[in-house]
Amino acid sequence: MATSLTTGRPWRVILSFSIPLLLGNVVQQMYQFADAVVVGRHLGVQSLAAVGATGSLLFLLIGFAWGLTSGFAIPIAQAFGAGDAVGVRRSVATGVILTGITSVVLTIAAPLIARPVLELLQTPSELMAEATIFTQISFIGASATMFFNYLSAIIRAIGDSRTPLIFLTVSCVLNVGLVVLMVGPLAWGVGGAALATVVAQAVSVILCLEFVRRRLPILHLRRADWQVTRDDIREHLRLGLPMGFQASIIAIGTLAVQVALNTLGSDAVAAYTTASRVDGLAVAFLSSLGLAASMYAAQNLGGRRPDRIRRGVIEGTWMAVITGALLGVIIIAFGTPMVRLFIGEGSDEVVELAHLMLIINGCGYWMLGILFVLRGALQGLGHTLVPTVTGVIELVMRVGAAVVLGALIGFAGVALSNPLAWLGAIVLLVPAYVRAHRALATMPIEPLEATETSAIAIVGPTDGSMVVDAVITQSVPVVRGSRFAWLKRR
Repeated sequence: MATSLTTGRPWRVILSFSIPLLLGNVVQQMYQFADAVVVGRHLGVQSLAAVGATGSLLFLLIGFAWGLTSGFAIPIAQAFGAGDAVGVRRSVATGVILTGITSVVLTIAAPLIARPVLELLQTPSELMAEATIFTQISFIGASATMFFNYLSAIIRAIGDSRTPLIFLTVSCVLNVGLVVLMVGPLAWGVGGAALATVVAQAVSVILCLEFVRRRLPILHLRRADWQVTRDDIREHLRLGLPMGFQASIIAIGTLAVQVALNTLGSDAVAAYTTASRVDGLAVAFLSSLGLAASMYAAQNLGGRRPDRIRRGVIEGTWMAVITGALLGVIIIAFGTPMVRLFIGEGSDEVVELAHLMLIINGCGYWMLGILFVLRGALQGLGHTLVPTVTGVIELVMRVGAAVVLGALIGFAGVALSNPLAWLGAIVLLVPAYVRAHRALATMPIEPLEATETSAIAIVGPTDGSMVVDAVITQSVPVVRGSRFAWLKRR
C-alpha cells in the first residue's frame, strides 16, 4: 500500500518505515548465515573461504548496480511526496530502461573478467577454482538481482516498506532450501550455492511484478510514460551514478582489504568472512535507518516540508547512535558463540581472529549509525557530491589501514580499517549536513493546493500512531506546473 511519509511524528514515521527494512535485512543476513553454515559444514572451511574471497568483487559490480537502482528511486519518492502521479510513472519508466541496459552489460561482461580479477586480488591458489565458479554464476544471474533491487526500491519510494520484506522473506526461505538441496543431495558444490541465490531472486522479481499489477495502479505505466526525455535520463543518472560509484568506491576499499587478507592466508580469509556474516546483522539495523532517512527526506522535500526533514534527521540520528551502542555491546558479548555456528568445533585460530574483528567493529557501530542516517538524508535531498566524497574518504582510510596497519600488526590492523573508514566519513558528513540543516531552515513551508474528494492512503492519525493501510477521503496535494519547479528554487 502506497503511504505518505509527510504526516505524523517524524521519529515514529522513520521507525515504522525502517522496521520492515530492518527485518528484511535481518532475513537476508539470516539466509547468508544459512548459506555460510551449509557451505562451511558440508564443504569445509576452504570452500567457505573461497566464497568469502569473492565478496569484495561481487560487491564492486553488484554493489554499483544496487546503488544505481537506489538512486533511481529518489526522483520517484520526490514526485510521490509532491502528489505528481505522472512524474512517478515517468520516473519508473526511466529507471526500468536504465536498469535494463545496466543488467545486459553486467551479465555479459562481468563473468569474463571474474578469474583475471580474482588473480589480480592474489586469491590463494587453493581457493581459485571454487571462487571463480561462484563469481561467474553470480554475475550471470545479476539481472535478477538488479531488477529485484529496483522493484523493491520503487515500492519503498511510495512509502511501502512491508511488501518488499514479504518478497525478500520468500526469496530467502526459497534460497535456503535450494542451497541445502544443491550443496547437499545434488552435490553441486559452491556453484550450487550461487545458483540457488539466482533462482530465488528471479522468483522474487516475478512476485514483485505481480504485486504491482494487482495492487499498485500508481505504478501502471502507459505508452506516454515511456517517452522519456534527455532531462529525465540526466536527472536519474545524476542521482543514480554517484550512489553507484559510491558503492563501488567502498567496494574498492574492501578489495584492498581482501588483498591484505589473502597475503595473511586462508585462516585470515575464513575469519574475516565469518566475522562479516555476524557483523552484517548489526549493520542491517543501522543501514535500515539510513534508507528510511533517505526516503523520508525525499518525500518531505517533494511535499515542501523542510521543517519535518530537519526534525526527522535529528531524531533518526539519535536512534542510530543509541542502537549502534547497544548492538556493539551485544556483538562483543556474544561474538564467539555466533562465530561457532559457522565452523563448529576446531579451527580455534579462525574463531579467535573473527571475534577480534567483532570487538573492533562493535566499538564503532555508533559512528556507522551516524554515517548511514546523515548520508541517507543528504541523498534523499538530492545531494550527490558529499556522499560520493565520503565514499572516497572511506576508500583512502580503509586502504591505508589495511596496507599499513595490516603489515605492522597483521589481522588486527586489517580489521581496524572498518571503524577508521567510518570515522573519516563522518568527519565530513557532520559539517555537510549541518550546512544542509541550516539551508532547510531558510526554505519556505508551502502547503500544496488540494482537491476535496481524493482518496489517499495514510500511515495513521496526525499523532503518528501506526494504523496502517487505512484509506480515507480527504484533501490530497495537487502539483501546479513542473514537478521540479519548487526544487529548482532551492
